Amino acid sequence: MCNHHQIRTNDLDLRKEEQKVDRRQFLTKTSLGLGAVALGSLLGVDKLFAAGAPSPLSGGGGALNALHHNPKAKRIVYLFQSGGPSQFETYDYKPKLEKMFGEELPSSVRGGQRLTGMSANQSSLPIAPSIYKFDQYGQSRAWVSELMPHTAEIVDDLCFIKSMYTEQINHDPAITFFQTGHQLPGRPSIGAWLSYGLGSDNENLPSFIVLNSKNAGGQPIYARLWGNGFLPTQYQGVQFRSGNDPVLFLNNPENYDGQDRAEMLDYIKQLDEVQKSVYGDPEINARIAQYEMAYRMQTSVPEITDFSDEPDYIFDMYGEDSRDPGTYAANCLMARRLLEKDVKFVQLYHRGWDQHGGLPDGIKNQCKNTDQATAALVKDLKQRGLLEDTLVIWGGEFGRTVYSQGKLTPENYGRDHHPRCFTMWMAGAGVKPGFTYGATDDFSYNITENPVHVHDFHATLMHLMGIDHERLTFKHQGRRYRLTDVHGHVVKDILA
Repeated sequence: MCNHHQIRTNDLDLRKEEQKVDRRQFLTKTSLGLGAVALGSLLGVDKLFAAGAPSPLSGGGGALNALHHNPKAKRIVYLFQSGGPSQFETYDYKPKLEKMFGEELPSSVRGGQRLTGMSANQSSLPIAPSIYKFDQYGQSRAWVSELMPHTAEIVDDLCFIKSMYTEQINHDPAITFFQTGHQLPGRPSIGAWLSYGLGSDNENLPSFIVLNSKNAGGQPIYARLWGNGFLPTQYQGVQFRSGNDPVLFLNNPENYDGQDRAEMLDYIKQLDEVQKSVYGDPEINARIAQYEMAYRMQTSVPEITDFSDEPDYIFDMYGEDSRDPGTYAANCLMARRLLEKDVKFVQLYHRGWDQHGGLPDGIKNQCKNTDQATAALVKDLKQRGLLEDTLVIWGGEFGRTVYSQGKLTPENYGRDHHPRCFTMWMAGAGVKPGFTYGATDDFSYNITENPVHVHDFHATLMHLMGIDHERLTFKHQGRRYRLTDVHGHVVKDILA
């Protein structure tokens, strides 16, 4: 009887709070009133009363009522190689450099480009050819380094972009630029924009999930790289960690069985809705959605992180490390499992590509740790019929210099940061397979054909998801923001 009495008392208290609401309640609850319009503006839903767009959304909860055009991709997995992988030792073959070992980089090639403080004071900028061999593979005859034997097997599924460039020469602003469209912190990340615009196709898992390789070393990775910025917090990425607690604060406290969790969340929701009626704060909606998602994830997360149903041949495909949770290989396998559950955006970070010295050994280890699992993910998606509507992206924040940073020997050298040209690749939904786009000069120092800016890259991946990058915006502090800031165009030549 005491419990029933307490429930009736709680209900009475809620009704009393609702009766205290002033005229703001009328404005925020009236579907065609000024309050609804104001709330719509705060949420960035600038097409609240717009005519229908070409194709309906398949998911729910997004700001867009309809897609801007038919999408080629339903989901994205972004394999971000943090630190700046050297294009010389991976995909951008420059055979003429072999006869130029130790020669000074011509000033006509450098063209006065700024250098980092790590090599700007060098008395010499000696050319350092790669010590690793290249060969051509597949019907596409793509050049691939001997360090990437597994990737060499899938080149006919890949679309190489060898003419990427960025404006940022240091790690933090360069990584932030790639992940948020701006070099300064505070903007929403790619996954947050997609979650905000498209919603989710799986009500039991977040639409944006982050996997960070353990023990990778190198430059730090910050949570703001998958943050929501000024978007409501429900759109931020959710990090899955290795170990017994893959999502922080998701498990029940010790000695609590969770039997009354649903009832507790129901009352919290009622209290939040009273607050929302009073203040009209859209962040309250976000908090309600997060509580509800966390409740559903208590069942879905243990299931998705349990690899016991994976056969041995899958572990063999991804490599020995795939049995060790939190490694790059295990995260690639986890990414496939999440994509199977229609998680829209999976962001995988792997650090350690920043080789200012000792590059030959350093990049050899990086490739050994990532090459097999990267290729396995593409193969696995393809054999399951998922590659045709999943976009796979591989790349870092910038490239490396043709000249050696520090002492140059025939066996050892380092490379500094180089933002003016570097290589990325895409595979799967909507991009041309077995295709190479763009080119660099003989020194891989300047772009000679088809430059692709970071904003162009963002515009293209959003286009593949059915979004016009200029039309998905959010009004913040009087200005409408978008992922591509104020410029960017779709790279149509790489579209299938």
